[in-house]
Amino acid sequence: MTTLADPAIAPRRKGSTDFIQKIAIGIAILLFALALLAPWIVPFAPLDQSLLSRLRPPLGFERFAAGHYAGTDELGRDVLSRSLYGMRLTLALAFAGALIGLLIGGTLGLVAGLRRGWVEDGIMALVDMQIAIPFTLVALLILSLLGSNLTVLVLVLGIAGWEQYARIVRAEVRRLSALPFIEAAWTAGAGPVYIACRHVLPNLISPLVVQFTLALSNIVILESTLSFLGLGVQPPQPSLGSMVGLGRDYMPTAPWIVLVPAALIVALTFSVQIMGDWLRDRADVRLRDR
Repeated sequence: MTTLADPAIAPRRKGSTDFIQKIAIGIAILLFALALLAPWIVPFAPLDQSLLSRLRPPLGFERFAAGHYAGTDELGRDVLSRSLYGMRLTLALAFAGALIGLLIGGTLGLVAGLRRGWVEDGIMALVDMQIAIPFTLVALLILSLLGSNLTVLVLVLGIAGWEQYARIVRAEVRRLSALPFIEAAWTAGAGPVYIACRHVLPNLISPLVVQFTLALSNIVILESTLSFLGLGVQPPQPSLGSMVGLGRDYMPTAPWIVLVPAALIVALTFSVQIMGDWLRDRADVRLRDR
């Protein structure tokens, strides 16, 4: 009888995991490249309308319109072109939001870890408040009050997951602070800024990379949800979520309007999270050696 720890099956399990990681990384690189090169590879402009070609099916079906390989929507706009431009905008918003969250949460977590007492208690109270309240409701409230322009949307996405960065950085800083080389730096008279930049931040790369990729995929889902509800990216500007929201009324007759952007959302979030695990394995010396 073999067990999960049996060395005979361990290489096979690791080989299958590596294969899935390679596939996911390939998908992520392909999607990023398509989003980056969208202005040069799309067959049509994303806002061009052709009412004579409205609701045409994709390639391989009857009534296919030449050049519209993924079909057209209710206004005759090319679904493939709009999906690639929408993925481009969704990724740009996700990267901006994840970066803002990293800066806010990382800074507060670093301060909480180095400065104990009431400073740490106050920051962690804010973290607990953020975790306790469903952020989708907070985002809906903010966008309803301030409007749904791109600047407000980026700021909302930026504060979506800062508390996760703060918790991770604080925990790592407190762990590192107990190590001999940090205590030696304090004893030698080094200031908190020098210790943070010279000794702490280099040891935070691995967990922050993983959290950044997780936050990136979560923000893609959040942006898609807000746009689906009509409070994110506004028409006619395409985003993956807004395309799904606008196309849901045509699901019985033209499902490709929804299926193409929805498939891109699924592929994007899946591949980015798997790529984050792969980066974690490569950045963490202990896991790489194992």
